[in-house]
Amino acid sequence: MITTATLEDVIALEKLINSAYRGETSKLGWTTEANLLQGERITIDELSEIINNKENTILKFTDNNQIIGCVLLVNKGNKLYLGMLTVSPELQNSGIGKKLLQQAEEYALKLSLPKIVMTVISIREELIAWYNRHGFIDTGDREPFPLNGTDAILTQEPLEFIFLEKKVY
Repeated sequence: MITTATLEDVIALEKLINSAYRGETSKLGWTTEANLLQGERITIDELSEIINNKENTILKFTDNNQIIGCVLLVNKGNKLYLGMLTVSPELQNSGIGKKLLQQAEEYALKLSLPKIVMTVISIREELIAWYNRHGFIDTGDREPFPLNGTDAILTQEPLEFIFLEKKVY
């Protein structure tokens, strides 16, 4: 079931997101950043701030009262920003990400936003290909990868964000 996350979900969301992106558990799935970055992907405080901002919505995918997927949606006025699409590493490739993406598109339509935009680390070729298969195209825009105080880059390749976009109507 996909519903809107609340402050009561921040602890479970923090564990899910960090387990899917960083550390040893993330290596069970194909969306890991563990070979690129070290440090927490997100903190409980950051998640609380996100949820408290009325422009943001985190959708959570719950099964048996456990959050196994989520996605951040940000109303940017003329577009919907999509971020932190997360699926529990051991459940990746089971269609949960696709369902969250479809729900994001429905959300954009509900808000009358014509497109969804997102950023992906440029060297995440398999992830970019997945988004391409789901209708997202590279806009050509780039921006430097932002590092927070706890991140450490583990690769010699330069990291930057590429912008992907999908028109929803």
